[in-house]
Amino acid sequence: MSIPVLTFFNNKGGVGKTSLVYHIAWMLDHLGKKVLIADIDPQANLTAAFLPEDKIDEIWNTMPKSNTIYQCVKPLAGVGDILTGSTQKISKNLFLLPGDVALSDFEDQLSSVWAPSLANNNIYRPMRILSAFWQILQTAALEKKAEIILIDIGPNLGAINRSVLIATDYVIIPMGADLFSLQGLKNLGPALSNWKKEWSKRLDNWKENKDKTDYPDFILPEGKMQPIGYLCQQYGVKLNRPVRAYDKWIQRIPEVYRESVLEEKASSNINQADDPYCIATIKHYRSLVPIAQEHRKPIFDLTPADGAIGAHANAVSAAKDDFMNLSIKIAEKIGLRISDVQ
Repeated sequence: MSIPVLTFFNNKGGVGKTSLVYHIAWMLDHLGKKVLIADIDPQANLTAAFLPEDKIDEIWNTMPKSNTIYQCVKPLAGVGDILTGSTQKISKNLFLLPGDVALSDFEDQLSSVWAPSLANNNIYRPMRILSAFWQILQTAALEKKAEIILIDIGPNLGAINRSVLIATDYVIIPMGADLFSLQGLKNLGPALSNWKKEWSKRLDNWKENKDKTDYPDFILPEGKMQPIGYLCQQYGVKLNRPVRAYDKWIQRIPEVYRESVLEEKASSNINQADDPYCIATIKHYRSLVPIAQEHRKPIFDLTPADGAIGAHANAVSAAKDDFMNLSIKIAEKIGLRISDVQ
């Protein structure tokens, strides 16, 4: 049985995706869950959030070459095979497979094997390459006894992200309250649908192919890519209500989500605040972010010693409640059991 994979994805950048993965991973750790975090964004911002630059430099340039997702797949560019990933222990329950800016070099390799993976013969190698991320993640998760794999990927619809989504069971879509984020949602939904259908064709082709007999132990991901909802970033607030300039975009999200992602006909009178597909509205916590970044910890773990005093202390407490409720809600949606929280 494979470890469930949850990917945070929007092809529009600047929607708080990396910060969400970072904080949800830490909250799941606090809730007693073992988590493997994979940074498969060539920008490697999630890795920079977890590790200091000196450590990243060591991983990229001096340590044995299987410490990043790119180092694990690099041999596939030649005649080699996948390397087993070496994770970084962040805490008792958190393990990071670091990102790598060199990962973008793998994009062409993934693109080149997409069509050959539907051929009548010699498809083992293309399928091995296309499913490489899944193979690496599952091996690392099983080694660490992780209960969930969280993935951060870049804001695009390229071949790397297609292969990550092939490896994905569940998808959460972070949204900003703006036109560009909404347009990104319109592009993302059809891409997910197409990738799922195309991967299903390749799985059917594999089942009927001679290579399957030659490689009986080769297991492939199902490519479920099940959207479980969206998260909306909150912009400026006055009297606890979104600023009017952004409200019109927020209120269009439910309709676009249904039509573009769920492929359903939707009414335009669905209120975002009442939308069951809206998992949560994420507050910006602007005043806490620089303090948390300085101390390299999640905002809900800041202490008075870190400078979180007065109003900041109240915001820390609120953030802890918000992210705990969010993480529990996400866990429920993907069937991850959380023990009773005191």
